[in-house]
Amino acid sequence: MENLKTRPATAGEIAIYLPYYPASRRQFLGPALGLYKSGTLEGQRRVEGSSGVPFVASWDIKSLPSDTTVCRVRFIDGDLFLDYELALANTEFIGFLMEMANNTADVLDFPSQFYRKLLGYS
Repeated sequence: MENLKTRPATAGEIAIYLPYYPASRRQFLGPALGLYKSGTLEGQRRVEGSSGVPFVASWDIKSLPSDTTVCRVRFIDGDLFLDYELALANTEFIGFLMEMANNTADVLDFPSQFYRKLLGYS
């Protein structure tokens, strides 16, 4: 996650989320919470057969793991803008950010399960 300029969360912020994730994923919790606290992300959705579609994501910042986060994603394709919105449990959204933190690709992108939820396929 070197391409993100966020500071990891503090030990106190991480502690309230620890029970929600298995030990094998907890190493990514600090960077994911740091990204979450920024409230926005620019990335590129990888699309087969193309160089990808840029997007900007933003979300509400909540203080408790049990809160609901509303994430808005705007895809930008030339002069065309496609806007989507998704409400999901804060712990689930941060789980998606943890997967991003675990991703070694040069381009930031949400995992495919996030897009299935965003587009209403799951």
